[in-house]
Amino acid sequence: MPELPEVETVMRGLAPAMTGAMIVRADVNRPDLRWPFPVDMAGRLTGQKVNQLRRRSKYILADLASGESLLIHLGMSGRMLVSGDPLGQFVHDHPAPEKHDHVVLHMANGARITFNDPRRFGAMDLMETVHADAHKLLAVLGPEPLGNDFHEAHLIAALKGRMMPIKSALLDQKIVAGLGNIYVCEALFRAGIHPARKAGRISATRVASLVPIIRQVLAEAIEAGGSSLRDFRQADGELGYFQHTFDVYGREGAPCRSPGCSYVIRRIVQSGRSSFYCPTCQR
Repeated sequence: MPELPEVETVMRGLAPAMTGAMIVRADVNRPDLRWPFPVDMAGRLTGQKVNQLRRRSKYILADLASGESLLIHLGMSGRMLVSGDPLGQFVHDHPAPEKHDHVVLHMANGARITFNDPRRFGAMDLMETVHADAHKLLAVLGPEPLGNDFHEAHLIAALKGRMMPIKSALLDQKIVAGLGNIYVCEALFRAGIHPARKAGRISATRVASLVPIIRQVLAEAIEAGGSSLRDFRQADGELGYFQHTFDVYGREGAPCRSPGCSYVIRRIVQSGRSSFYCPTCQR
């Protein structure tokens, strides 16, 4: 499933084609994805100007002139792809429609935004913009890891006394929003913390060190266009490249990249998810 860097990358790719542009027609080609679409979604989108795009955790939000916001979740295999030439720089023909093109937004600037989702685990919803933070999918989320509300004091307080593994704690969206398996594994390696360590037994100093490390890992991943392991594509269809710099994720049996370390990366399963780590560099 796309994590924060992948969703941020897609949002940034959509912004030039959607921000300030009008949706002249919305084609909704099925009644649902993971959940039913909102009532008359096509009619509520058609004719609306997109005021801005923003991201909350792993969700993209398009704020509309109508006072509603379109919430987009990519699910396991969802893609938001841009075709056409909204900036007047190139000539790109629109591709032929595909079987899993479930929602298509035709923009007044000539762009076409296609939501393609073969597995149909994605989702879309509409809500009042002023009450978006109260939406059932957003209200439970913790602070953004790249925002000002995610800081050392918050993380220390959130982990105090918790006996769950630190890996599980960082995946808890109520503690910090948007982190997933890949980037938690990478951050814990850089911090030298074993994924099975009890969160509440890690010193405040080491917990505090996680904040800038998490920010750095995410920033590097966004700069690289995210990580493409299976289905993920950027909005222009290109792959992300951060997977080529993974230190631990997916590298079971490969040599640790820490200078002077002679051990190999190991894998354990935590709550049904694989955790990758170095047994000597992470304690």
